[in-house]
Amino acid sequence: MSARLIGAVLAFALFAADQAAKWYVTGPLGIDQLGDVHYVLPFFDLRFTQNFGISMGMFQATSDTARWLLVALTCGIAVVVTVWMLREKKLADVLPLSLILGGALGNIRDRVQLGYVVDYADLHFGAFRPFFIFNLADAAISIGVAIMLARALFVRDKPDQPADQSAETIR
Repeated sequence: MSARLIGAVLAFALFAADQAAKWYVTGPLGIDQLGDVHYVLPFFDLRFTQNFGISMGMFQATSDTARWLLVALTCGIAVVVTVWMLREKKLADVLPLSLILGGALGNIRDRVQLGYVVDYADLHFGAFRPFFIFNLADAAISIGVAIMLARALFVRDKPDQPADQSAETIR
């Protein structure tokens, strides 16, 4: 199976898992109103919130126009990520892009359908909250970006052809 196909399957699976998790939290668990909380562990709760912005609540969409501009912007980013992913050949380059794409699609669907993104995962240590409340899509996007940054900063791919062979072909 090609790296691109694996990436497309992963992006779709992540999108489906994100939507299933949001459905489970807001449906069967009934955590669907602001203030609703389900205590899971001493450091992790399921806490319903509506995110009208993007990462960390920036660029709040306070009107229908702003909402649809955010949808258009995130769709544009998803298209760029898709084209980028389809141009890559190595699985190590495709996988983080597929995480970003799958997460973006999950959040885009929420914003189109609901007008906001459903966030529910609340990681905390006592009163200390190192993250804003997030969802599976947000986590996938963050992990994908972190992997891409780490690869860009620390991994040097080997050239396709050793330097000795290329010098011989020139002679």
